[in-house]
Amino acid sequence: MTAASASASASASTSTSRSACSATPSDAARAPLGVMAPIAMAAQLSSTALRFGWYFGVSRLMARQAARLGVGPSYKPTRAVPSQRELLAEIGRLAVQDAEAVRAGLYPPPQDDAGSAFDHLARLRAMLADLPVTLARRDAADAASVRDLPDAEGLPDYFTQDFHFQTGGYLSRESARLYDVQVETLFLGSANLMRRAALRPIAEFLRGRDQRQLQLLDVACGTGRLLRQIRLAFPALRLTGLDLSAAYLDEAREHLRPLRGATWTTGNGENMPLPDGSQDIVTCVFLFHELPPVVRRRVAAEMARVLKPGGLLVFIDSLQMGDRDGWDGLLEGFPVRFHEPYFRHYAIDDLDRVFSDVGLTAQTTSTAFLAKVMVRRKT
Repeated sequence: MTAASASASASASTSTSRSACSATPSDAARAPLGVMAPIAMAAQLSSTALRFGWYFGVSRLMARQAARLGVGPSYKPTRAVPSQRELLAEIGRLAVQDAEAVRAGLYPPPQDDAGSAFDHLARLRAMLADLPVTLARRDAADAASVRDLPDAEGLPDYFTQDFHFQTGGYLSRESARLYDVQVETLFLGSANLMRRAALRPIAEFLRGRDQRQLQLLDVACGTGRLLRQIRLAFPALRLTGLDLSAAYLDEAREHLRPLRGATWTTGNGENMPLPDGSQDIVTCVFLFHELPPVVRRRVAAEMARVLKPGGLLVFIDSLQMGDRDGWDGLLEGFPVRFHEPYFRHYAIDDLDRVFSDVGLTAQTTSTAFLAKVMVRRKT
């Protein structure tokens, strides 16, 4: 789920010792912090609060600009909507959960995204400059401009549209460049926290295993933000990022460039160019709500196919109706404010059955602010 109007060849090093590359990146990076834990945890939470404050301000700036252009909320949900206080409390709760996992030594603290402050500000300026065009597209209900791009040829119709009315859809370099500041603005700086909810089940799965022998596939990896968090936490894993957009894969490659690399594959999740049972872990973040119902089921079957027996699926996407009491109005309004043609069905789809039908057995289901986290194992 992203905002537009306001919106994986890494081969393991054979010279690294087995003890340093089993379930943990290094003893120093993942060991509990002891007497320093309260100070480190406070520092992490302070950094998260600053990030929230920054993006809260950016969100307000975007809203004022939209109002100045004569565009405001155009839909009033019929169901209950959480108050701002409830939303902020849930962001705080998610931040504390992440900090506690770091303190317990499950994975390292978050690091700032790659890139300079100057580059970040340049992306923010570009997002603001693009806002009038995006809003005009929304007013005109025009979500087809992306189909004029050369890269759209041969791609499925459900993909070649201007999701969230963002310029270039998911196919242009400029869209890939702006995507992350858009999504962090929409989620008030919490998008990275929601993605990091995938790290705990991965860490638990890796405990006692040699990372160098394990493969992880991120389906619809986009700009590679989750893969960067995974690489920082589990440096010896063999990573593959799969996406339909060459432009977004280019952005992902740049985002991971300071770190050990990954294999980047341009391909469709409905027919992944990977062998049966080739992956130990599959991750999938914020994809299913942008797929038609029948395609969701094909992608789920493909994820099960490429997983080894006993392999792990970590799935994160939007909340669904009924996941949080009093929040359904927020989900009701989202596909109206943003171009999300498949969201309404996603919000009521039976994901438990989607996964169980392809042999993925339920382990845990939880929520992380506006995200639903489902952990499944291949039986």
